[in-house]
Order: sequence, then structure tokens, then C-alpha cells
Amino acid sequence: MEELSADEIRRRRLARLAGGQTSQPSTPLSTPLTSPQRETPPGPLPGPSGAASQPLPPAASQSLGLNVHSGTPATSPMGTSGVAYGSQSSEGVSSLSSSPSNSLETQSQSLSRSQSMDIDTASCEKSMSQVDVDSGIENMEVEDSDRREKRNLTEKDTSANSDVSEEQALQLICKILRVSWQEQDRDVIFLPSLAAEFHQNPKDVYSDFKDLIGQILMEVLMMSTQSRVQNPFASLTATSQPIAAAKSPDHRLTLVQPSSQGGSPMGPSAGSFGASSLSSLYGCGSPHTMALDASKTSSASLPIPSTPSIPQFVVPPSPPAIAPPRQTLNPPSAPMPISQRYRPYSVTSPWGTSSPSSPGHRGFSFFGPSPSPAGLSVPPNTPVPVPPPSPQSLSLSSPRARNPPSTPTSPAVPPSPRSHTHQAAFAARIPPSSPLSSLFFALSDMSQDSSDEESEEEDFARVQFGSRYTAARLGACGGSMSCDSASDRFTIETCKETEMLNYLIERFDSVGMEERKAPKMCSQPNVSQLLSNIRSQCISNVALVLQGTLTQPRSPLEQSLLVPYMLCRNLPYGFIQELVRITHQEEEVFRQIFIPILHGLALAVKECSFDSDNFKFPLMALAELCEIKFGKTHPVCSLVTMLPLWCPKPLSPGCGREIQRLSYLGAFFSLSVFAEDDTKVGDKYFSGPAITMENTRVVSQSLQHYLESARGDLFKILHNILLNGETRESALNYMAALVNYNVKKAQMQTDDKLVSADGFMLNFLWVLQQLSMKIKLETVDPYYIFHPRCRLVVSSEETRLKATMEELKSWMTELHEDPTKFSEPKFPTECFFLTLHTHHLSILPGCRRYIRRLRAIRELNRTVEELKNSENQWKDSPLASRHREMLKRCKTQLKKLVRAKACADVGLLDENLLRRCLQFYSTVIQLILRMVDSAYPNITLPLNPEIPKSFAALPEFYIEDVAEFLLFVVQYSPQVLYEPCVQDIVTFLVVFICSQNYIRNPYLIAKLVEVLFVTNPAVQPRTQRFSEMMENHPLSIKQLVPALMKFYTDVEHTGATSEFYDKFTIRYHISTIFKSLWQNLAHHGTFMEEFNSGKQFVRYINMLINDTTFLLDESLESLKRIHEVQEEMKNKEQWEQLPREQQQSRQSQLTQDERVSRSYLALATETVEMFHILTKQVQKPFLRPELGPRLAAMLNFNLQQLCGPKCRDLKVENPEKYGFEPKKLLDQLTDIYLQLDCARFAKAIADDQRSYSRELFEEVISKMRKAGIKSSIAIEKFKLLLEKVEEIVAKNSQSEMDYSDAPDEFKDPLMDTLMTDPVILPSGNIMDRSIILRHLLNSPTDPFNRQPLTESMLESVPELKERIHTWMREKQGGRLV
Repeated sequence: MEELSADEIRRRRLARLAGGQTSQPSTPLSTPLTSPQRETPPGPLPGPSGAASQPLPPAASQSLGLNVHSGTPATSPMGTSGVAYGSQSSEGVSSLSSSPSNSLETQSQSLSRSQSMDIDTASCEKSMSQVDVDSGIENMEVEDSDRREKRNLTEKDTSANSDVSEEQALQLICKILRVSWQEQDRDVIFLPSLAAEFHQNPKDVYSDFKDLIGQILMEVLMMSTQSRVQNPFASLTATSQPIAAAKSPDHRLTLVQPSSQGGSPMGPSAGSFGASSLSSLYGCGSPHTMALDASKTSSASLPIPSTPSIPQFVVPPSPPAIAPPRQTLNPPSAPMPISQRYRPYSVTSPWGTSSPSSPGHRGFSFFGPSPSPAGLSVPPNTPVPVPPPSPQSLSLSSPRARNPPSTPTSPAVPPSPRSHTHQAAFAARIPPSSPLSSLFFALSDMSQDSSDEESEEEDFARVQFGSRYTAARLGACGGSMSCDSASDRFTIETCKETEMLNYLIERFDSVGMEERKAPKMCSQPNVSQLLSNIRSQCISNVALVLQGTLTQPRSPLEQSLLVPYMLCRNLPYGFIQELVRITHQEEEVFRQIFIPILHGLALAVKECSFDSDNFKFPLMALAELCEIKFGKTHPVCSLVTMLPLWCPKPLSPGCGREIQRLSYLGAFFSLSVFAEDDTKVGDKYFSGPAITMENTRVVSQSLQHYLESARGDLFKILHNILLNGETRESALNYMAALVNYNVKKAQMQTDDKLVSADGFMLNFLWVLQQLSMKIKLETVDPYYIFHPRCRLVVSSEETRLKATMEELKSWMTELHEDPTKFSEPKFPTECFFLTLHTHHLSILPGCRRYIRRLRAIRELNRTVEELKNSENQWKDSPLASRHREMLKRCKTQLKKLVRAKACADVGLLDENLLRRCLQFYSTVIQLILRMVDSAYPNITLPLNPEIPKSFAALPEFYIEDVAEFLLFVVQYSPQVLYEPCVQDIVTFLVVFICSQNYIRNPYLIAKLVEVLFVTNPAVQPRTQRFSEMMENHPLSIKQLVPALMKFYTDVEHTGATSEFYDKFTIRYHISTIFKSLWQNLAHHGTFMEEFNSGKQFVRYINMLINDTTFLLDESLESLKRIHEVQEEMKNKEQWEQLPREQQQSRQSQLTQDERVSRSYLALATETVEMFHILTKQVQKPFLRPELGPRLAAMLNFNLQQLCGPKCRDLKVENPEKYGFEPKKLLDQLTDIYLQLDCARFAKAIADDQRSYSRELFEEVISKMRKAGIKSSIAIEKFKLLLEKVEEIVAKNSQSEMDYSDAPDEFKDPLMDTLMTDPVILPSGNIMDRSIILRHLLNSPTDPFNRQPLTESMLESVPELKERIHTWMREKQGGRLV
């Protein structure tokens, strides 16, 4: 036995290490090896003759003397419809095998059965990481007898079971691995060690083909690591994109647009490989001209596609040009024609630099969509509402990168003179040696110049990705290809490991190519198994390379060499899944390989933004990694949750922002369109003067598609982590941490630096909504938030619906004493409440911020208008420069706010998102209604007076959030309300407005009332159907009117400091609702019952009188002040003489009065109109002793304001600006007089000595006649009322004389008037009944000691009453005598 050299021993040992023996799986393997990446899923594909390959019987467990080490895994994570890593090979689509074990049909069946894979790890050799490859073994003797015996068995088995000879098998191995040990050739790697062994003793070289494959691969890799040996890959011709990219000077991979082929947005796409794949590796030798199939080459190099990629949203393509069967690569100086609407998705050389080794120049061919209308930037693949222009392409030939750029080629679009100036200024800042220089000249003529002040510096703003600068605007010009792909994250690292990976990736891919070319031969069991062994050996060696076993160990902090390939989606189909399958059972090896990959994807996504479509690549890569499944285990999911930064503990008060920035998934969830989170989106798509409604709508729709795509991948990631039993608990803990760390987002004023961003939270919300979509309400435990094991932190200080803090503590103590009351929390319950609390922290803070921004825009617009309008006053003043600077700043800030608002429209006014929120809130409503009435949906009113403690202890925001969300939707997206779930929302509103005792906070009831108000057709016509559903709801017909009337009076005292002003708004809402309900005949009966019921309606009328008195008084007084200032300003000479400070003070007062008058007049008009309606229907309640005099006094006072001697003070310019309609107001007031015309009301008018006078009524009659306000009949009736009043006035004057000397005990102590019906209070004081009842209508307290007092507590004093009446009769009798 010849003694082996140390190098030979090391090589053979590593070969066995890479492809060691494993046991046969216990079950047939029936699925492709890994998740697809670059090739379509395996299946019977047409061969060269066009006939589809037929499925053959399964391969034997051993063929060609090989153990089934590389058998296919039992389960694919993708399901039958999706593929994972989708792009296509330059040689077409390969399948792993045409046998049933690898066919697509069998794959689908195995996926549906979800079979598990059982791999016998007991028989595996030691882990690769545990073997010392340099163990110092000097001699390794191989038993010749063992080898010969093994080989003889293999030959017998081969001759018995296969028609493929050993020589054919060797040729196939050499062809796929591109090696030779017989002769040296230009396009193969010569193996000197194997050649020597074959020369000495051919039969002792290998025991089986698996052994041979391992030796071949190890010798090739070892040759590449030895610097004294010439690069073995230098003579190879690349056949696929990874190698082609590695050969380019900058080693950059190009992004490949995923297509929707096969019904999956992540499916393989055509045209993944560039023409540069024909040049030699790493510039060693010039490439020879080579004919390629046009249907298998890159769209960037041969832009005549046979099967164009179909992106998710594109301009509808025209039929592509028909490609010839085979096409020779044209020189770059003569670019080939391209279909008008087909846009290739890859650029061969991103910077247009020439290869140092290639003769001549390499061309930069760029094909992009035409500029969007009016210069507005549009996301890639955005449908633009203009016909596509003829295609324009730029071809730039440049010398070597170190030389200055040559003169650019003729521009495709004639540039404007201004664009030349701008581009020249930009070009001056670019170093001549920079690759950006050639890129700039190639693209400059296609850029759109903007006239906006701020966009002058934005056309070619540079964005730093790692250490390189890229043109941020390229994505707007080049379809879905962006120069961001040329960043460090997308750059192949130049090193020995990369050379090895490129070789192994290509060999893995060549197996698929071979299966495509010869499907019948490859479907034979022996050949199929041989190909499978080549695949598994390639992957095993890839694992060694990635660990640094063959060179030097790599740091775990270094980005994996595979990340650029994964981001650019250029790995062969099944590559990554096979890598996971082989390595996941060895934990240490798996961590060494995949932790750097995970870190690399996280770094890549941090550099991404929605200003281009590059964001999708790291998301899709991670989603597909998480979907890889073996049995019931997702290995990558388990690895992700074991990362130290999976769910980091908070280190500062800003725990919400911390978990977003530090947690592993935080970077993926941080993708956002909001201007506060990422300014690039607004700067690119919503800046410049070309923003129109149509353009903004188109761009918004496309960005919303981007968001939907990104969120879909986020859902896949989190969903797979939850599906994996080992990681579900970690996932739930992370989700709960996101909620608990961001509780401050619910505050009205919060520091954004301490909490997660809106975009982050909305992405998280979207994922939770998808998880909650199929939850059945019966599986949700309503007691979860009180459960001892509840993951959510609900503060004890959180306001509850009804329970006080003391009641809550006592009930919780009682609840926790009996653990049997709680059931074990299940996933549906936890997911439901996580989603509910996330709504509270995401969509609602976003809505509040949106409203605040709109308010700020209005204020800035008003400020700008005021400054412009007053320019004549300050342009010559010393403060002119200050005002101009302020005006400039306001305009700049206004542009930023408008841009931020446009971004928020994309993220927040997404109808799909709002509909999902509405549907989820409908489910919340059902849960709450079941808690208050177990008979739901057959709920009845009134509810049980005993409020369930579980409901009373719920956080108040459970109901408040529903009301706030509805208010936002009705105002900004009312079309969302037309959903089936709206019926539950209507029931919810009616039930809780009519059950005010169930909710402690009156302002929460007021919000529910406001929802009814804003959905009223008079306010929002687009919600008429919703309003009709509410009005015609069976529960509302009998219960709504009394409940609203009660709340109208109860809101007088809310306990808040602002209660006095709040009540006017709330009552305005109720009055509007009443007017609408009165028009519905179904509610007439309820109204009439209330009118005649007495006390409740009387209190309501009293509040109406109070409000009308105050509102009309305030609004008319403000009109007088407006009139005064306007008169001063008309006299310009006198106005100019006033000091400037006084002028500004008067103008400021004028602005404030205008605002007050508009607000108060709107409220006053509504209350007067309500009086007008009510007095027409019913009169009796208005004539009660406690109401009649007050109503008459209010009407008289306002008549005096409108028609009295000072009525001219109400004359203002543009009265309609303030909503002031004096004629209509006078008409309604006089109508009320006529509708209440009777003796009792006439006496009430006459008793008003403050405002009534005969002259006033005569002036009113005169004005009505002159202005034609009333008919002559109505005027005559008004005259008759005046006569009645005058008669009573005469009698009153006589009575005053008669009773002027009344004893003090006969007089009311508050009003000092003669009592007619004295009553005694609990405090012992005696008052007139009508006066104390009037007081109780406003305040249910004793006026002397503020103790509670009701009408039932009043006691008559008959003796005193009789004495008073006797005295009055005596006085009248004396006068008659």
C-alpha cells in the first residue's frame, strides 16, 4: 500500500466530512429539496423534443452504489400554491427529478398530508464542527479488500438495475461538475491528484460514485485555497447569474423582480441572468463568443423576452417581440430592440464600467418607464393614467473606471436648458473617477427638473448605503430596478470563499439544467439518485465553506456570504431548503451558518425604504426561511427566537422605541410610509409643483400595494413562528412586550422618542388583524384581562367603564381567591386581546395625529393668508424683513405638513385597513354585548339594573375606541361604513345611549351621541344608510328619544371644569338628531308621549331656554363688537392715527369675535329652531308657572335686540359669513309668540317688565310688514296678542299699587315678590312654589344650604296661603269701595 501524502489525507478526510454516510430515511421522501429560489418548482417539463417527461417508479434505496444521503425532505413549507425563492436559471427551469418522489404533483400531495421527515441521526458521523481537519494524521491506510468488495457489490447492483453504464455515469459527473482527470481543457477543471490515482490504479480510486463526487469537490475546493496553485475556476465559463456577477469589476448582483407566475407573488421570474455570464471568472481570460437561447438569457442583456416577468402591479404590457429560437449576443454598442411596454428588471453593469479583462468596452444599457405626468415621481410598476411613450434606451460606453467618463451618448429625451444648468451643477460635484459620473451622464437627460424651491436639491439626492453612494432617484426611472441594489448589502465579497460558493452554486444549478435537457434519462432511478447525491454533496461543501472550515473561521458578526445572493434572489431552486435540511439537526453548525444570514437580512432591511421596491427582498427572504419546515419543526423560526435580541429587556424609559430599534423583527416592522418615520417617501413622491389629485391618488394606491405586500411577508414570518410549537411562547411574549412597552402611545400628549413609530405599530396591527380574522367569539374568554397569567399589563389606574378603584380592587380580590373561575388562556383569547390593545395603541393615535396635522395646516394657511393680505401695511415698516422671513418659514412648514399629510393618507386612509379595523371592532362589540345581555343578539331594553361586574371592570377605552374610530371614519372615509358588520355597531350605539347607567363617564356617552350626529344626513350625506339603520332599529323607536332627552338635561353637570361650554356642543348634537328623528313618522308617537309625560320634558324645555338665552346674548354682543371695529376701519384717516399696537389689538379682537360669533350663532340657531318645532306641536308644557315667565322674558329680550333702538349695532359686513340671518331669526321668534298665543302666555309677556314695551312690539310689526316676513293675517294675529298684553299690563300696574305694602312674611325671600302658593323647604325656609320649582329645574339643591332637594320634599303651607289670599281680597275690596 502506497503511503499517502498529508495533503491527500486532508483532502480525502474533508471529502468524507462533507458527504458522510447517513441512514436511509424511514419514510419515502416526496418533496423538493429546499424552498425554491431562482428556478420554478420541479415537475414534468417539456424536454428538447417538446414532450413532457413521464413519471417513473421511485428510485431504489441504493443505485450506482450510493446511499441515499441526499434524499429529498418530507415536507415543503410553501404549500401547493407558493414557491419560496423565485427567479429563473439562465438555462431554464430545472426539476430535481422527474420521478414521483420529486414531481410537482407528488409534492402537492405530500404537502397536503404534512408528512414529517425522520432522519436517523444516530448513524451520522461526527458534526463537521467537531472534527479537527488538521488532526496531524500522517498516514491513512485504506483496506484494498474492503474497497474492492464494495465496488464489486456496486457494479452488480448497477448492472442488475440500470441501463446506465458506469462510463456514462462518470461522464455525467464530469459534465455537471465540469472537471476532468484525463486531459486539460479550456472549460473544465483538471484534477491532477485524481488523474494520478486513476493512472496508477483506477479501481481503487473510489468505492462508489458518492465517494468519487466527494473527492472531486474537495480537490477542487482545496486547489482554490492554495495560493501556489493557479485559480482552478479561471478557465470556466459562467452559466448563471451568481458567477456572472462575481466576474464583473464591482462584483454586484442585480435585483430580480419576482413574478406572479404560478399564482404566487414570490414565484420564479424570467430573465434572471445577465449577458456578463459569458465572460471568464474574475477576469482571467477573455470570454469566447457563445450562442445562447434567447428565452434563457437576461432581459438586461438580451431584451427580447419570450416569457416576460409579471410584476404585481405594472402598466398593462403590450405583446412582447417574438424572439428567434437562438440569438447571438450583440455588442453593447448596438442594443437590441425592446418591446414598447416590456421593461427588463436587471442591469448587467450598474455603473457602466468596463471589465478590466474584456476587450473593448462593456455597455451600460438602461431601460426605464417614461417619466410620470408633470414630473411627479411614481413608484416602480405604478399604473400612470397616460399612454406609454415609445421606449427610450440609453447605452453608455465608458473606458476603464479609472479614466474620466467619455462623452455621453445622445439623450433619449431632449433636455431643457434649465435641466442642463442643474445637471452641470450636480456633475461638478462628482469626482471624475467616480462610477457615479458615468451613471449621472447616462441618466441625467431622463431626470425631471422641478420648479419647487425645495426639490432643486432633491433630483439626484445621494443616499448612503453602507460605504457607497447611490442615486436615489434611479428607482423612479428604471422600473423595479433601483441603484440601491448596488449597495454593500447587495455586493459580493471578493474572497476565496466566494469563488468556492460560486462554483458550488453553479454545480447545484447544473443538476437542474441537466434534468431539463434530458428528462427521460434523469428520471431513471439510478441517475436520479446520482443527481441527488451531487446536490447534497454541493450543499455539504457549501456548509463547510460558510463555516470557514476550508479557509479560516468567520466571525459570527460578519454578514454571511449568502446574503447578497438571497437578496437578489439568484440562488437555484431548492438550494436554501436543502442547506437547512442538512444542517438543522446539528445545532452548532446550523447557528454558525444561519445566524450571519439572519443578521445580514436585518442589516439589509434597515437600509430599505418604500421609495423603491428593494424593501421586498429581505422581507421575502426571511419569510421564506421561516416557512421551511421539516415535520412539525421550523428550524429557522427556532433560531430566530433564540437570538439575544429577539425580545430585549428595556434599558431606559423609552422602552417602546427601544424594542423597535433593538429587537430582531423590529427592523422588518419599521418599514413605513409616514413622513415622521421615513422622509424619503414624501420627498420622492409628494414633492414638487406637479402634485395633483389624480397623480396623488395613483401614487397612493401603488404605495398601499407596497404596504400590503410588505405586511403580507411580515404576517408570514410571525405566523410561522407561532405555528412552530417550540417558538409560540416566545412569539406571544414578544407580541405582548410590543403592546406593554408602548402603553404611553395612548396618552393625549406623549413623547414620540419614547414609543414605537406609527408605521411600526400599524404594520404590527395588520399582522394581528390577519391572525384574528378567523377567531370564533365562543373561544374568547372575556375574563382574560383579569387572569393571573394575562400577558397584557392593564394598569390599576386605568379608568373603568363603571367600577371605581375600590370596587375594582375588592372584586379582583374576590375573583383571585377562587382560581377555578379561570380557565387556561388559549391562543384565540390571547390573540384577540392583543389585537384589541394594539388597536388602542396604533390606529387611534394615528387618527389623532392626522387630525392635529390637519388643524395645523389650517392654522398655517390662515397665517399665510393674513400675512399676504396685510402686506401693504407692513412692507414699508421696520418689521418688514421679519414678516417676510416669517412668511417664508410658514410656507416652508406648510409644504412639509402637506407632504406629511399625503404620506399619512397612504398609511392611514387605506380602505382595506379601515375595513379590517371596523370588522374587528364589530367583534369586540359582540363580545361586550354578550357580557351585558347573554341573550344577544335578541337583546332587550332596558338592560338589567344590576350591572355585571365583569363589564363594569372593563377598561373604558374598549368602548371609547369604537366611538373615536367611527368618528374618524365617518369624517374621512365614510364609504367604509357600508359593511355587513355595521348592524352590530348600530345596536351597540343604541343600547349604550339608552343605558346610561352602565357607563360612569358622561363624556363617553357624549361621544356615542356624536357618532349619531356625524352620521346624520344633514351633516354627512354619504352616511344616510347608516342613519336610517339607526333610526329604524327596533330598540331605538321606543327608547332613543327619552334617553337623548334625559342626557340633554343631565349634561348640565358633568363634573369637568369645561362643563359649561361642553354642554352647548353636546346639546347641539342632540337637537340635530331630534330634528331628524321628528321627520321619521315611527318616532312621532314616542315624542308625543314625552311631551305629555311632564317632568322630563319640562326639564328639557328649561335647558333649551337657558341655552337660547345665553347663546343669543353672546352672539349678538359679539356682532356689536365686530360692527364697532369695522366702522373704525372704514374711517381710514382715524384708523391710521391709532398707534400700531392698538391697531393690532383691535384686529386680534376682531378675529376672536368673528370666531365666537360663528360658533355661538350656529348653536343659537339650532336651539331656536328646536323651539320653533316644539311649540308648533305642543304648548301646554311651555305655559307651566315655572317656565312661561322665563320663556316670555327670553323672547322679549331678543326681540328688543333685533328691533330695539340699538338694532343698528348688529349691522355687519357679510353677515352670512357668521351665519347671521336676522330676518329668519325674527320670523322664528314671532312664530313662537303666535304658536303659544293664549291668556296665560299673554300674562307672562306682560309680567316681563325688563324688555317688554308697546313700542317694541309696534316696531316688530312695522319691520315684518316692510320686509315681508309675515303674511297680513299673521301680522293681525300679532296685533291682537299685543292688545291682550296691554290689557294685562294695565291690570298689573294697578295690582302693584295695591300690593306694594305687603308684609315681608308674604313675600318670597329670593325674588321679593308676593307669594301665591307658599311651600316650606327641609331647611325651614318658605318660598313660592313656582320660584323654587324654577330653581330646581336648574339645580336640585336647597338654595339656602346647597343640600339635595327635590319637588317631593316640598311641603305646602295652607295656613299662610289662606292668609295671603285673604289679605289680597281685602286690598281689592278696599279699592273697589
